[in-house]
Amino acid sequence: MGFVYHIGRYFLLLRHTFHLPEKSKLFFKQVVHEMNAQGVNSLGIVAVMSLFMGAVITLQTAFNIDNPLIPQSTIGFATANSMILEFSPTIISLILAGKIGSNIASEIGTMRISEQIDALEIMGINPASYLILPKITAAMLINPFIVIISMGLGIFGGYAAGMFTGVVAQNDFIDGILLDFRPFNVVYALIKCIIFAFIITSISGYQGYYSNGGSLEVGQSSTRAVVFSSIVIVLFNLILTKLLLQ
Repeated sequence: MGFVYHIGRYFLLLRHTFHLPEKSKLFFKQVVHEMNAQGVNSLGIVAVMSLFMGAVITLQTAFNIDNPLIPQSTIGFATANSMILEFSPTIISLILAGKIGSNIASEIGTMRISEQIDALEIMGINPASYLILPKITAAMLINPFIVIISMGLGIFGGYAAGMFTGVVAQNDFIDGILLDFRPFNVVYALIKCIIFAFIITSISGYQGYYSNGGSLEVGQSSTRAVVFSSIVIVLFNLILTKLLLQ
């Protein structure tokens, strides 16, 4: 019953969240601020993770290809498709769930226990829309650009690893990237990352919005935000793959 209760309360919160903002200029300013906080400030960790993921995929693929009948271009093909289809949209979203999700839950949770949300309600402001909607909007706008950057850096990381270690020739790696390239794969990845952005921000907002107690409970809400966001991302990754690729 507790699970059903939280699901129902989550959707009720979403109903209050998706209201037209009272001041569009203030809403736009909040969205820009959140895009900077969630997106620009996350580029460092995204860049490092993407470069090393691409490099590892290249080296592992080269290590496992020991049949001379398999062309070396397979290494570039596997690296590009692995980054585009799975690593950039899904793994990066899981990383962002840990970084962004915990920040959102702790920020809103702190406002809840310090009675700032109650003050907004007294002033006649819809706190759910005021606090959560800009975060959801910003994440759904900025995350596709982060994922595209991750794809490029991951492929470059694989290319650099192949060149420095000599496991694959430059021309073979590039031929593999271009081999049977399907633009829909990029569209599929962007659809996933937009939905994952919504999952991260809405679940984290929910956990923070209904925090109670003190700083310990806010920390627990942040932990639950990361755990539940990650679980739902993995679940929807399976669902979206089944719906979009088959």
